[in-house]
Amino acid sequence: MSKQEIRIPILPLRGLLVYPSMVIHLDVGREKSVQALESVMLGDQFIFLTAQKESALEQPEETDIYKMGTYAKVKQMLKLPNGTIRVLVEGIQRGRITNFTETEQYFEADVELIEEHASKDAEEEALMRTVLDLFEQYIKLSNKVSAETLASVQDVEEPGRLADVIASHLTLKVQEKQQILDAENVKERLNVLIQILNNEKKILDIEKKIGQRVKRSMEKTQKEYYLREQMKAIQKELGEKEGKAGEVADLREKIESIGMPEHMKETALKELERYEKIPSSSAESGVVRNYLDWLIQLPWTKATEDRLDVQYTEEVLNEDHYGLTKVKERVLEYIAVQQLSKSLQGPILCLAGPPGVGKTSLARSIAKALNRNFVRISLGGVRDEAEIRGHRRTYVGAMPGRIIQGMKKAGTINPVFLLDEIDKMANDFRGDPSAALLEVLDPEQNSTFSDHFIEEPYDLSNVMFITTANNIGAVPGPLLDRMEVISIAGYTEVEKTYIAKDHLIPRQLEKHGMEKKMLQIREGSIVKLIRQYTREAGVRNLERQIASLCRKAAKQIITTGKKKVIITENNLEEFLGKPIFRYGQAEEEDQVGSATGLAYTPSGGDTLSIEVSIYPGKGKLILTGSLGDVMKESAQAAFSYIRSRAEQLKIDADFHDKNDIHIHVPEGATPKDGPSAGITIATSIVSALTGIPVKKEVGMTGEITLRGRVLPIGGLKEKSLSAHRAGLTTILFPKDNEKDLDDIPESVRKDLTFIPVSHLDEVLQYALNRGEKQ
Repeated sequence: MSKQEIRIPILPLRGLLVYPSMVIHLDVGREKSVQALESVMLGDQFIFLTAQKESALEQPEETDIYKMGTYAKVKQMLKLPNGTIRVLVEGIQRGRITNFTETEQYFEADVELIEEHASKDAEEEALMRTVLDLFEQYIKLSNKVSAETLASVQDVEEPGRLADVIASHLTLKVQEKQQILDAENVKERLNVLIQILNNEKKILDIEKKIGQRVKRSMEKTQKEYYLREQMKAIQKELGEKEGKAGEVADLREKIESIGMPEHMKETALKELERYEKIPSSSAESGVVRNYLDWLIQLPWTKATEDRLDVQYTEEVLNEDHYGLTKVKERVLEYIAVQQLSKSLQGPILCLAGPPGVGKTSLARSIAKALNRNFVRISLGGVRDEAEIRGHRRTYVGAMPGRIIQGMKKAGTINPVFLLDEIDKMANDFRGDPSAALLEVLDPEQNSTFSDHFIEEPYDLSNVMFITTANNIGAVPGPLLDRMEVISIAGYTEVEKTYIAKDHLIPRQLEKHGMEKKMLQIREGSIVKLIRQYTREAGVRNLERQIASLCRKAAKQIITTGKKKVIITENNLEEFLGKPIFRYGQAEEEDQVGSATGLAYTPSGGDTLSIEVSIYPGKGKLILTGSLGDVMKESAQAAFSYIRSRAEQLKIDADFHDKNDIHIHVPEGATPKDGPSAGITIATSIVSALTGIPVKKEVGMTGEITLRGRVLPIGGLKEKSLSAHRAGLTTILFPKDNEKDLDDIPESVRKDLTFIPVSHLDEVLQYALNRGEKQ
């Protein structure tokens, strides 16, 4: 290997390296580089090419360029329009910079040229073969070098030149290429190249594996995509929606169009995104879809337009129901206020009364009159809070509560919503459903009702809630406080007769497929039906008895060929058998030791006969007739009062030492209790002790104190109806209950004499017939 030293201009290259025997185009634009080129073009056209250590440097210094480079000849130079110069250079041989002589205008240095000679020994030959073999493998693994290049490389016989040519075709970093250029010794150069090729081969093997893995994944994805597209095309031809994507699109369109509040729409769209990402086979997919279905099916803005016409509403209510003046008046007031303000929140009405008085059907008529949808749920036996508020979505089979289910069924945001049998709810370890109803039935809170399943506030403020109850006492106080109670006591005989003629008989005839002329029920038979075959405040059993008459009449018409059946007072027993009830009727004559009390029962008012018997004994007070604790205490209070007033009542002062007193209320199989029998028991005892009879036409109700005061009671209307039905003509009632007289129908008031009393002395004055003793 011989060496020669020359002084020559230097051209620093950025990101590029030129080997001997390599011909390449270079674009030169830096000022120093251009001056170096112009200098050599004026001379012998030779230049020294060396790479920069950092390609980013715009103005390199001596230390920023490699010392080992390539002595090259400029074959061609062309100035481009953008100011740069394109040159064609050919590498000739290696050279090393020994000393820089010029750095101002351009780099110039003393360069030591290196000539190499191949030894052509066995080691070199082996190295050449190894290099060629590795390069062949590199070409197969890499797509960056053509197969023709291998053929051209195989024709190179000099080992040094072979290494340079192969290195020029490799995609390597400048530092790695410089290692090959720095290797002056041919064997060393081949060894460096072998090491680099081995590294590149390993990298390419890994790249190939990764590529194959990606390709397989891509092929699978492409296959699935292709199959999905085929499925879409088939579904489209069949006129079906495009799978889950079409389903999601439909759901999104519905969510956007049904008018949800913004917070609810955001929640729904977020859940829809989850649903879109969850595989259809996942259990959670069904849970999310169920939730979205509920949100979509709930009414958010849809409402019926109220028919705010007081006169029309009154006509509808009167057409469907006879009587019930108080509740009708309240509904008409609501409509009148709505007409004026158009902003009143839905009232919470509680229709309280015995079974069969028309509470549920009245609510349905209110909905009809207001042109609102009607929905009813029964709360009887509900003891789980989740029945009202729903279950959380984390539970299997979770559903919204009955309120949200009812709103879905209603389909509008302003229905008439009937909560039936609110007094029949219970509570246990699963919670208190009546407490959950507090939010529903509070006009100040129900605009943001929270259901555990829906999880977002739902507005119930436009709903008109109506509740029904048989026993107001069974409704918890906080819940009762949120409702406006309207008592429906029951119907008078006159009212029941009208209801039977105008409503029940036509309805049953229609149900039994009979024309009006086929069955005629006379008014006298209707009255007898009411008095002797039913015992109720409402008309449910009355309708059952009328249905029974229709069936029996239908049988007669079919079997005997009759065209018409007439039912009168005289032949009623032929159809229905012997009378079922006697209905406490007034005594036929005045009785000693027996007074008629008025009671309030779940089926309305009734009369109650209280009997007292006095016989020799040791002063025992015996109570029979299935009496409750309250009635027993009333009897004890009445007995104590009579003992304290024995002298004024002209009774032996020691009567209680010589006699036993037996108080009995007939029909002992029927439990009886209540605070309104005090004055009746006291009157019976006084009558029995004095022998003065009680007037047969007098009925009484009221509690008594130890001082003889008469305390107010409840249910005066119902009790008055039962007295009227039993044929009594005089009612003794607590003075504090005078305000309740307005609730009693005029048809009953005109037949009865109401006497308010405040003390037992007044009761005895009016009740006892002092004209004669027996």
